[in-house]
Amino acid sequence: MPTRKAVSKPKATADELLHYYRQMLLIRRFEEKAGQLYGMGLIGGFCHLYIGQEAVVVGLEAAAQKGDKRITAYRDHGHMLACGMDAKGVMAELTGRADGYSRGKGGSMHMFSREKNFFGGHGIVGAQVPIGAGLAFSDKYKGNDCVTFTYFGDGAANQGQVYETFNMSSLWKLPVVFVIENNQYAMGTSVKRASSTTELHSRGAAFEIGGEVVDGMDVLAVRDAGKKAAEHARSGKGPYILEMKTYRYRGHSMSDPAKYRTREEVQNIRSKRDPIDHVRDLLINADIADEGTLKSIDQQIKVEVNDSADFARSSPEPEDSELRTDIYAH
Repeated sequence: MPTRKAVSKPKATADELLHYYRQMLLIRRFEEKAGQLYGMGLIGGFCHLYIGQEAVVVGLEAAAQKGDKRITAYRDHGHMLACGMDAKGVMAELTGRADGYSRGKGGSMHMFSREKNFFGGHGIVGAQVPIGAGLAFSDKYKGNDCVTFTYFGDGAANQGQVYETFNMSSLWKLPVVFVIENNQYAMGTSVKRASSTTELHSRGAAFEIGGEVVDGMDVLAVRDAGKKAAEHARSGKGPYILEMKTYRYRGHSMSDPAKYRTREEVQNIRSKRDPIDHVRDLLINADIADEGTLKSIDQQIKVEVNDSADFARSSPEPEDSELRTDIYAH
């Protein structure tokens, strides 16, 4: 993983830095609360937390424009919050309630928002990648300048349908940015053990797709790379691959004890490269905010997250009739 440079004058305005800090902290506090509710039995099924990877989605949302789309895998709560989906609706869906984004039927892995151009949340490894290309094909067909950010992990990077999608996207010059969230472990298997090459962005070379590796723990580096990739796709040059070197602090899912790595490894990353602490240091060193201001922001976010949990608990369960809605029928 790249070594972070010494803190210097940030290439962002005060408002931008504060926004990035709030967004990343909202995702982290939300995920911490989701973990608590899972432990209490209020969230069923699978639950994959995004703690540690916040800079990736916040940075790329800073590079997105109105009309751009996003689609991802099952570690998706952070993507929902970053694109503006309401924390109450997300938490209600996690707890299977009627006020959730998919009316309690999608759960952690399968909710979406047409209003926010968030197209899921997909539980099948790599399956969202060709769908992302399809969204991009729609925009190319319509003649607009929108881009689709298609996220997948280092494990999904070994799936065959990913390379079929690379081929078609390159042939048709589709406006899609492929984002590989390389958090170092595909479930419990390290990249070094599962991939013949660990430079995952280079796999687009066979399809004449450019790409680069990005420090996924630095929100400003992510934003700048995202703008470059999106402009490449918008200008008609076709797809681009961003390999985000990031790290998740928790296990693959809530049921994963993560015994395949040491506690020291996790703590080392957390103490030296945490994405939220990085922006916190930028804010303080640039005299944009002091400790009191940042503590106040944290308190505000905790209230918002607690309100979302209270909303979810008070939301009713879906009616039985919901079992027969939004399904295919002959």
